[in-house]
Amino acid sequence: MKKLLLSAISAAVLLQSSAWADIAVPAAIKEKGLTVAIMPNYPPMDFKDPATNQLTGVDYDLGQAIGEKLGVKINWQEIAFEQMVNAVVTRRVDLVMSGMTDTKERQQVVNFIDYFKTGPQFYTQSARSDINSAMDLCGKKVGTSRRTTFPQEIANWSKAHCEAAGKPAIIVVGAEGTADARTQLRQNRLDGVVQGSETLPYIMDLEKGKYKALDKAFSFQYTGMAIGKDAGELTTAIQAAIDAMIADGSYQKILGKWGLADNGVAKATVNQG
Repeated sequence: MKKLLLSAISAAVLLQSSAWADIAVPAAIKEKGLTVAIMPNYPPMDFKDPATNQLTGVDYDLGQAIGEKLGVKINWQEIAFEQMVNAVVTRRVDLVMSGMTDTKERQQVVNFIDYFKTGPQFYTQSARSDINSAMDLCGKKVGTSRRTTFPQEIANWSKAHCEAAGKPAIIVVGAEGTADARTQLRQNRLDGVVQGSETLPYIMDLEKGKYKALDKAFSFQYTGMAIGKDAGELTTAIQAAIDAMIADGSYQKILGKWGLADNGVAKATVNQG
């Protein structure tokens, strides 16, 4: 019986390995590897380990695992976030994996392989006893990165909740980034901050006792890998690799490592943002 069980397990592993081996990868990618844009300034999605100065984070781990599934080397290339979409269009890189939100505007020039879900979340300083829910921010100053979709999403939330309840609107303050917004919060220049729900647990763990989350993420969005609109074969290959990782549990293991198991998707999709 034990031998039969072991044989069944071995057969299942072989079938899975065979399925991965059948993923068709463009010949050019097999030869040169996959060039992937990343900007390591968005922990825990993308950053450098302070101890080693090596790339790490959710995107790095997922990217390396995708490379293993496809049998290709991942060549990471650090590029400013604002230049990433153009880098795909001009073929400087094959793919972007850097916590990029899949939006209709970006879809006009690139496609997105959606592999992660998240949303904006309010938080404030733990010492603020007068702010215990998002509604307590009505009429107050809330900062967020101006480079994201969050300023408009805050305004939309404020209109639907604060103003609809007869309260004053949230005053949205654009910051240079999430780190700048947190600095302004600590300096009491802001009453609250909004950043992605995927990064908040990491920040709260890093700076223990300083912040408190307010409610849950107030909207839903996909994080996607930006890829060329003419890269159909590569898109299919990467989707297959992600789905294989979901099937064998390695995808969930990576997200769990970073405390983001709830942000996973059931299947890799395209342009669902």
